[in-house]
Amino acid sequence: MGRVYNFSAGPAVLPEEVLKEAADEMLDYKGTGMSVMEMSHRSKAYDTIIKEAEQDLRDLMNIPDNYKVLFLQGGASQQFAMIPMNLMKNGVADYIVTGQWAKKAYQEAQKYGKANKIATSEDKTFSYIPDCSDLPISEDADYVYICENNTIYGTKFKTLPNTKGKTLVADVSSCFLSEPVDVTKYGVIYGGVQKNIGPAGVVIVIIREDLIPEKPPIENTPTMLTYKIHADADSLYNTPPAYGIYICGKVFKWIKKMGGLEAMKAHNEKKAKILYDFLDQSKLFKGTVNPADRSLMNVPFVTGNADLDAKFVKEAKEAGFENLKGHRTVGGMRASIYNAMPIEGVEKLVEFMKKFEEENS
Repeated sequence: MGRVYNFSAGPAVLPEEVLKEAADEMLDYKGTGMSVMEMSHRSKAYDTIIKEAEQDLRDLMNIPDNYKVLFLQGGASQQFAMIPMNLMKNGVADYIVTGQWAKKAYQEAQKYGKANKIATSEDKTFSYIPDCSDLPISEDADYVYICENNTIYGTKFKTLPNTKGKTLVADVSSCFLSEPVDVTKYGVIYGGVQKNIGPAGVVIVIIREDLIPEKPPIENTPTMLTYKIHADADSLYNTPPAYGIYICGKVFKWIKKMGGLEAMKAHNEKKAKILYDFLDQSKLFKGTVNPADRSLMNVPFVTGNADLDAKFVKEAKEAGFENLKGHRTVGGMRASIYNAMPIEGVEKLVEFMKKFEEENS
């Protein structure tokens, strides 16, 4: 069977040339006589892999020297606890809840201090981003938290919230490396890599050094959930998710080869426009997001009829379009069109949607 068009929200499509390169190196990585899967994380060969990966990421994002880059485990969900454990010096944090993951992060933070929900779009099923230009920021807030791109609901912060001088913490799991970013606007940027960068099992945390406490403010914070431990050990305190980091490193090099984040943004805008333009004129399908807040990465849509949605997903799968079923909490369909999704994949999906519309209108 040939490659399908994989619209999964994560784990998601990876660049074919990266997969082929990894396959070629599976049994013998650069003359070591072993796979990276079998290699000691303390070896010279692996030391080069992780250091190159970090440097390539720094190059792509223009990460300043006063930010640490950590390759960790536990996924984005573990950061829901790790962030308040390490950053809640005053025991207060403000959360902007624009989707399920921000909501879960907000709920987790309540275990470690006072978490304030200062804005939300829950009233309209998270289909928009609330106005964040003048929020009731808490005077003693240690940070303001957002999920920048909402994978399930297909919304994206186009303008960062006015935090009134407070540290901004952002979960960028589903928009990581999809466009240029000014790292200096954030105290912490983090994301699981399984959507746009690599295989599941790695989370990347980019954190300003002055935010890393000598001792976490939350008593009895586990060693493995302490940023300083990982920062001081250059992500090698314990065995890291070594193979996943190796693949991430290859994707960083692929993005560089493609022209960097400006080129990725242009590529992603072109893909998204093809799909959104069709949805805006379709008589059968409709997008579910406020147009001003639409994500370039995740495009949810519906027919308005649950049976017809199910029929579409079934027939799309038979035609080679995988993982178009919407998240179980919202139903409908969702096309995730991350960096590695070729423009051709979106064009062929729209062709199929037009045909389905003709046959089912």
